[in-house]
Amino acid sequence: MGDSLPRSPLAPSSFPQLPVIKGLRLCAGAAGVKYQGRNDVMLAVMDPGTTVAGTFTRSKTRSAPVRDCQAKLGGDSSAGAAILVNSGNSNAFTGHYGQTSVAEICAAVADITGLPEARIFTASTGVIGEPLPHDRIIAQIKDLNDGLDATALEAAAEAIMTTDTFAKGASAEVTIGGETVSIAGIAKGSGMIAPDMATMLVYIFTDAQLPQAALQAELSRLCDRSFNCITVDSDTSTSDSLMLCATGASGVDVSDSAEFSQALEAVMLDLSHQVVRDGEGATKFVEIQITGAVSDAEAKTHGLSIANSPLVKTAIAGEDPNWGRVVMAIGKSGADADRDLLSISFGDVLVAEKGWVSPNYREEDGAAQMTRDEITIKVDLGLGDGTCTVWTCDLTHQYITINADYRS
Repeated sequence: MGDSLPRSPLAPSSFPQLPVIKGLRLCAGAAGVKYQGRNDVMLAVMDPGTTVAGTFTRSKTRSAPVRDCQAKLGGDSSAGAAILVNSGNSNAFTGHYGQTSVAEICAAVADITGLPEARIFTASTGVIGEPLPHDRIIAQIKDLNDGLDATALEAAAEAIMTTDTFAKGASAEVTIGGETVSIAGIAKGSGMIAPDMATMLVYIFTDAQLPQAALQAELSRLCDRSFNCITVDSDTSTSDSLMLCATGASGVDVSDSAEFSQALEAVMLDLSHQVVRDGEGATKFVEIQITGAVSDAEAKTHGLSIANSPLVKTAIAGEDPNWGRVVMAIGKSGADADRDLLSISFGDVLVAEKGWVSPNYREEDGAAQMTRDEITIKVDLGLGDGTCTVWTCDLTHQYITINADYRS
């Protein structure tokens, strides 16, 4: 565990069995960047022919690794690619020193793997504003390269954790033209989650064959329906990075394949939900379904307004069916709403309609919904056909404890 925190009560029972992705090998190791006695760096190396797509934070203070990755997307896939990730230090807000760290790490990985520097991608996650001790990472690269293994996805997922309480993985396999195509992904994320692209760090690998431009378009499209619809605390990281790598080793071209798209979306939704389930201090997983909005975009605005409201989230933590706070969050969102057309439900319990509490609503019915580990809030605006579903968690005292002590 990233900081030896108790495992989230919403965590899955175990790390899933992920398929081997042909054309991908990984290794995790201990560089001692911040954490002692645990792996904190991972290296992934992919075969020639791999195409790489990515979405990244739109933060104006984004980190040096993010800027470097953005500049390298769309490069020549003939030489393969590598990704090196460290936890414990985000290498963000570190000025020219941060750029130097990225350059030196990329040069070292290129030297040891034989890949061009233009195909080396890095990411860092952890404390902001402290120089990255990149020499410690560089000292581990040869051992990482020597230990590359096609079955090391779980170890890689553990190495990238910070305040996460469990490693996150998801996979899918589909049959296309009689051939099997595999997808496997890992993620880290627990706090500072209100992405405008993806989440903290996510790496998804497939042995499918897809040109870079098509891969990028598919990733961006599905990101808006998964990682861009989650929030833990309304804060967007300086380091958010989501990368999708297609090795092509299956020999199956998935261009225009609905089956592949559906499988990829399922993996992305699974990983994004795991991030919410590991929200710092979370005890409730909350799905917010918005219907009847003027547009899908306005539905999303309403959904995120509810999901990011500290008053809504603390009411959920206290198991208080305070529907007035949902009304408040809708009213402040800036998107169109009409009080007298609005209806709100907690699960299957109709709570409010037509500008007032529902005549059949009983407080004990709403309270019973709030006691669940998984809660659904439904809002119909009665204005149009716009819909969106977003996911969040409650806000508890433990969130404050974790973040008040984060740097100590």
